[in-house]
Amino acid sequence: MKSLAAQGQALATGKIQTDFLERVPAGKYQHLRFADKLKGIGAFPLKPASLDVFQMNLGKMCNQVCRHCHVDAGPDRKEIMGRDVMGLCLDAIDISGASTVDLTGGAPEMNPHFRWLVKELSTRGKRILVRCNLTIIVSNPRFHDLPQFYKEHGCEVVSSLPYFTAMRTDAQRGSGVFEKSLKALKMLNDEGYGREGSGLTLSLVYNPSGAFLPADQLSLEQQFKKKLKELYDIDFNNLLTITNLPISRFLDYLIQSGNYEGYMEKLIQSFNPSAALNVMCRNTLSVGWDGYLYDCDFNQMLDLPVANEAIHIRDFDLAPLMDRDIVTNKHCFGCTAGAGSSCGGSIA
Repeated sequence: MKSLAAQGQALATGKIQTDFLERVPAGKYQHLRFADKLKGIGAFPLKPASLDVFQMNLGKMCNQVCRHCHVDAGPDRKEIMGRDVMGLCLDAIDISGASTVDLTGGAPEMNPHFRWLVKELSTRGKRILVRCNLTIIVSNPRFHDLPQFYKEHGCEVVSSLPYFTAMRTDAQRGSGVFEKSLKALKMLNDEGYGREGSGLTLSLVYNPSGAFLPADQLSLEQQFKKKLKELYDIDFNNLLTITNLPISRFLDYLIQSGNYEGYMEKLIQSFNPSAALNVMCRNTLSVGWDGYLYDCDFNQMLDLPVANEAIHIRDFDLAPLMDRDIVTNKHCFGCTAGAGSSCGGSIA
């Protein structure tokens, strides 16, 4: 039997240990499954309600290496979605009628076909979300025009900013990230993003820096808006709070710091039935860089395919996908704890 740390490392490197996902190490919750909680509220098996959001992971390449990253992204990752897979995704989007396309990574802008894809989505009139890490805008001259490009195609920008101070931001995302993020935010503001009446939406994402749940989303949003405006004259529209799920680099942190069992207990004790009924996997389909389908971005990183089958986007068939059982496991407690968590922030 592998040690707990070794199993956690295997998860972080993409070598999934299913038995690790199936149990909480020691403690009174060892045998509790997420399915048991769903059964308790009459929501098992969890089923899709609609397909509103088509999420595409354009690759794991990123100019940053963040401590909490569930994608395990970085400059050395070579996985990139090809234009052929993008074309198949566009066909599926046309068939599905999904209104929103959520582009993520890594840094999605580092995909060489990123701008082509955005233009194609724009001509289709889709709501386009770009999960921009901010520093990509200032990292290289070829990305300096991204704020104008986003504006031209009506993209909504969703960007991670752990806190409104350099110390906490840099501790989570790397040295100098806060200063670069401020510069990028000013460039976005100059184009109208986040400014009242512009119609250009700029949302910031907050992830806790440790083994605890995020505070109330509205209260944090008010605090962030006040501080960023007072200190840096920066505006934004929404703050989205996202709970760190116990996978990949954050899982490594929990195991190495001895916080795994306590964190899982916190998630399980905070189970919210209202959040469980509104989890993002009920209206979202996630597509990996290689074209395979998943219920959500987190399942994608754990190699838990949609319907427990290796279904490629080339075989997209809406009817059976809308009738599937959503694949769940213990990490799903992160999405149903407290006010709930999704790529769009709290949900309850």
